[in-house]
Formats: sequence, C-alpha cells, structure tokens
Amino acid sequence: MLVLSALISGIGLGSMYGLMALGFHVTYVVSGTMNFAQGSAMMLGAVFTYGFAVALGWPMALSIALALLLCALYGLVVEFVAVRPFASRGSDAWLMATVALGIVVDNLAMFTFGKEPRSLPSPLAQSPMSLGDLGLGVYPLQLLIPVVGLALAAGLHFVARRSRWGTAMLAVVQNRDASRLMGIPIARVIAVAFALSALFAGVAGVLIAPLFNVQSDMGTLFGLKAFAVAILGGVASAWGVMVAGLIFGIVEALITATLGSGYTQILTFSLVIVALAVRPNGLFGRAQVRKV
Repeated sequence: MLVLSALISGIGLGSMYGLMALGFHVTYVVSGTMNFAQGSAMMLGAVFTYGFAVALGWPMALSIALALLLCALYGLVVEFVAVRPFASRGSDAWLMATVALGIVVDNLAMFTFGKEPRSLPSPLAQSPMSLGDLGLGVYPLQLLIPVVGLALAAGLHFVARRSRWGTAMLAVVQNRDASRLMGIPIARVIAVAFALSALFAGVAGVLIAPLFNVQSDMGTLFGLKAFAVAILGGVASAWGVMVAGLIFGIVEALITATLGSGYTQILTFSLVIVALAVRPNGLFGRAQVRKV
C-alpha cells in the first residue's frame, strides 16, 4: 500500500519535473541556450493563479488562462533581456543572466506576495477518491497531472514534426544561416521557444500548487531538479526528458516513503551522478558528431 501510494505520488511529481524539463529542451534545441529562470516561471504560474482566483475572486478557468499567458510573456522577457543581448555576441553570459533574472523575480514576488505559504483551493484536490478495494485515497488532481504532462509532450512532438512553426524550429536547429536565407524569422522562432519554455513551467506551477502551497521560492528546488532531469534524459530528446522526469519522480517518492525525507535529496542526486557517469549524454541522449 505504501509503495503504491508512493508510485502515484511519484508519477505526479515526475510529470511536473518532465514538464519543466521540456522547457529546457525547447530552448536548447532551437537556440543552443537554456532558460535557467524556469523555476521563477513555475512560481509565477502558481502565484498569478492564486492572485486572480483567490485574492480577486475571478473564475478559476479565467485565472489559469491569464496566469499562463503572463508566464508566456515572461518567457519572452527572459529571451529579450537575459539571452538575446549575450547570445547575439557569442557570449555565454546568458547563463548567469537568466539565473540572475530568476532570482530578481523570486524576490520581487516575495516582497509583493509575501513569504508565508498559502493554499490554492481546487475541487480536484479536496476530496480523495478510493481506488477500488485497495483502500487507497487519491486526489483526482494526482491522476490528472501525468495526463496533462504526457499530453503536452505529445503536443510538442506533433507541433515540432507537423506544423509550420515546428518545421521552422527544426530548420533553425539544423542550419541557422540557411534558415535566414529561406526567410525564417530566427529571432521570432527563438522567442516563441522561450515563451513555450515558461508556459510549460507555468502549467507545472498551476497543477502542483493545490497539492503543495503557493510561495515565492517554490520554484527554486523544482527548477534545479528539472534541470537535472533534462540532463539525465538527454536534453535534445523531448520524450527522453519526459521519461526521465517520471523516473526521477518515482525514485524520489519511493526513497521518501521507505527511508524518510532526510535521505531524498542525498540519494536522488547521487543516483543522477551515477547515471551520468555511466551515460554521459543522458539515458536517452546521443553523442553529437562533430565535423572537422
């Protein structure tokens, strides 16, 4: 019973890690950069939803839609302010700039929203339902989270392979100069990738908030774990990072349930180190072939 409960919890958590890791994947494959402000984007998704739905009393559906729209706009700001000025000059300073911007946003949220955790009520996380004769209570939201995560991963795969924007993204990845000559707006494609990155993180924040608490620093540890998941799965593989997120979440939940929360971070990140020592390109990644 304990193991089954941990598996359900782990799948939900893993889906959150996978969603945020998809954000790292999108920006990396399109621009060769990453959005290290992912944690703050997740926090904003939860905080904006709380502000609209609870503080202002707006309908939940409208609150979530506006929160996710603002998260996507935040992704555009990250790209324009913290990535484009440095990447255009061939500098890797975007890495520190995105981290710094995330810290600034976290602290702005702390000053405006406050330090104390707050509960985001949701009908999907109020009354647990029983799974058959197992006597195990599960919130409907715990079952919805992996469905949403896998659906978004499938949607991203479809868009990348079948849509005009997906084709443009793949073209930018393969040959930026040729893409520019073909009239593909490279800057716009990269900006959209960062908007998607923050949107995925915002979805994770909205989904996880009713099960945990909304607070200004909630995205910090989630963002770090999501980056570990992205590297573990092979950051160039969308399905790889999603599967790695599920594995990470399940392992984390099983360790917590069997050994206690004190061992969770020690053992999970130790296992990440071991896995990357064996598979340096990630569990589902491939070594890049460099032409000389």
